[in-house]
Amino acid sequence: MAQATGDSEGPKLATDAHVKYVLSLDTKTDELDYWMTEHLRLNGAYWGLSALHFLRHPEALPRKDTIDFVLSCQHDNGGFGAAPGHDAHMLSTVSAVQILAMVDGFDELEARGKGKAVVGKFIADLQNPDSGSFFGDEWGEEDTRFLYAALNALSLLGLLSLVNVDKAVHHIVSCTNFDGGYGAKPGAESHAAQVFTCVAALAIAGRLDLVEHEKLGRWLSERQLPGGGLNGRPEKQEDVCYSWWVLSSLAIIDRVHWIERQALINFILNCQDPDNGGFSDRPGNMVDVWHTCFGTAGLSLLGYPGMEPVDPRYCMPKKIVARVLGE
Repeated sequence: MAQATGDSEGPKLATDAHVKYVLSLDTKTDELDYWMTEHLRLNGAYWGLSALHFLRHPEALPRKDTIDFVLSCQHDNGGFGAAPGHDAHMLSTVSAVQILAMVDGFDELEARGKGKAVVGKFIADLQNPDSGSFFGDEWGEEDTRFLYAALNALSLLGLLSLVNVDKAVHHIVSCTNFDGGYGAKPGAESHAAQVFTCVAALAIAGRLDLVEHEKLGRWLSERQLPGGGLNGRPEKQEDVCYSWWVLSSLAIIDRVHWIERQALINFILNCQDPDNGGFSDRPGNMVDVWHTCFGTAGLSLLGYPGMEPVDPRYCMPKKIVARVLGE
């Protein structure tokens, strides 16, 4: 494995420790936290696998075991639940599709699962025919997260034609605010995570011409605080996860240079546990796989030495997205 790397000054990335941390997550079945987070199990597998890819150690997670687990979460309707026996949901379904893309497992989906077409139909059936938005599941919650997840998964499956992309784009535009940002629904306040879902969805749809680049770039760059970290909206604390949500949007609109790169790198690295691995939201807090994924993704976007380049639209390695999409 690679040793800790980084610039000549400041903290270094503890690559070995982070790989060991991700691999340890599925061994803690005797801990309460393991069972309390069962509703995030498939998402957690995506976060962990993504982190291993960004750290350039994707082989550390056994491919067969990964595919077996993903397929064990699939329902007859094509959708995936967060864990075996959990209801199918848009967010766990996009995680399943992304995992299968990263392990080159679509052939296994066709051979042992319900197949791409059935997955695509599950997603397409969740589009609201009136607004163009998407529901998260059969119970009808709507949010730009679900719209993004739908376009993400369908594009990777080669099935975007199953949904009304123009209506989805129209819905995103209706979520635009005066500051250039986007909310979870029309009229909701701008939030960096929702900005990502909307901007990345527009990028996948090929409609970045609808984004107010300068205005949005200013709002996003204002998310950097004196300590170097980024927050999700005004008057909030910095958080490592926004190293992805803010930076990815800036990358999509070519404005990453509007934030102070080294200050953010130092903030991210100060949130790692260099001995036991993993990243936390802020220095000194407990680590988790969510922040480990988005901390490593942020370092990749910042061009940190030794990191696998990430596609800012998908939070997946660029080379894998290029292979799947034929770009």
